[in-house]
Amino acid sequence: MKLRVERDVLAEAVAWTARSLPARPPVPVLAGVRLEASSEGSLTLSTFDYDVSARSTVPAAVEEQGVVLVSGRLLADIAKSLPAKPVDLTLDGTKVVLRCGASRFTLLTMPVEDYPALPEMPDLSGTIDADVLTEAVAQVSIAASRDETLPLLTGVRVEIEGEKLTLMATDRYRLALREISWHPASPAFSAVALVRARTLSDVAKSLTSAGSVDVALGNESSASLIGFAAGGRQTTSLLVEGDYPPVRRLFPDETTTHAVVATAPLVEAARRVSLVAERNTPIRLSFSEGQVILEAGQGEDAQASEALEATLVGEDIVTAFNPHYLLDGLGALTTDFARLSFTHPSKPAILTGQGSAEGESEEEFRYLLMPIRFAG
Repeated sequence: MKLRVERDVLAEAVAWTARSLPARPPVPVLAGVRLEASSEGSLTLSTFDYDVSARSTVPAAVEEQGVVLVSGRLLADIAKSLPAKPVDLTLDGTKVVLRCGASRFTLLTMPVEDYPALPEMPDLSGTIDADVLTEAVAQVSIAASRDETLPLLTGVRVEIEGEKLTLMATDRYRLALREISWHPASPAFSAVALVRARTLSDVAKSLTSAGSVDVALGNESSASLIGFAAGGRQTTSLLVEGDYPPVRRLFPDETTTHAVVATAPLVEAARRVSLVAERNTPIRLSFSEGQVILEAGQGEDAQASEALEATLVGEDIVTAFNPHYLLDGLGALTTDFARLSFTHPSKPAILTGQGSAEGESEEEFRYLLMPIRFAG
């Protein structure tokens, strides 16, 4: 193998591909990045840990085609530290020699024949705007559980029905749901998949530079696989198996009370007041005509309170939430105003956004939040 590639192109491709390398690979070869030089003038970098695969194909001046496997972390560290000059890669026996300007590195190769075959991308299911996907995944993934003992809840449920794609996640204390439009390969396309939230977030963030993202859901031969591709990069991931709980029904058909507060002041006030909220203690919100009072702390502990202007429709209501969960939901809003809708102080509240104080609630993103009981 012998090729030349631009330094920035190589560094970016290695960094993107190596990001999913396992911290503790079960076998040594899984710590490697597979480099394949094609006579057609391209270099393909690949990683795979039996769950997630990543491929990045970049242009290269290839003199001799070939395939090698080298340490992914080491190659990534080297590539980002190289001077801004073309990089020459040459296979010399069992070593890869990397030259860039006056820099020269020699890397040991791993047995490429021991590397597992990467899964093929499933058939194309449809395409989605990259920015829309990134925003939607960020809004929903905050509610996914990080408890690996509950693998079902560490996933984001993807529901596709024609041109509507719904993302949903819960950790039992809050539930986030976002509906978006996309372009299915077939108008009648319908599917349900449970994707690891961490993988989906990583994919969405790393493909933001692309205009649109191809989404591929497995068919009969690859039913447990989902794939994403954009701009010469593609990722596949095994789906989480199991029956997701029927959480959508937690959203009430109607609410009796709602309050509207400017989003930015509410976020700032909640952050300030929550400074005195000890571990596992809530932040209380008391809504009355024209205002909401935020309070935290009680008894002999530090206390804080702050009043904000608010519009209330319905009866006065007092409730309390985990401050981090409340701030996560408020941070996911993209609108100037936040609407909190209630059926009862002890029942889940629904957080949505709206463009103005008197406007209509925007239902594309909904964040359901369980209240916390509080003394007094």
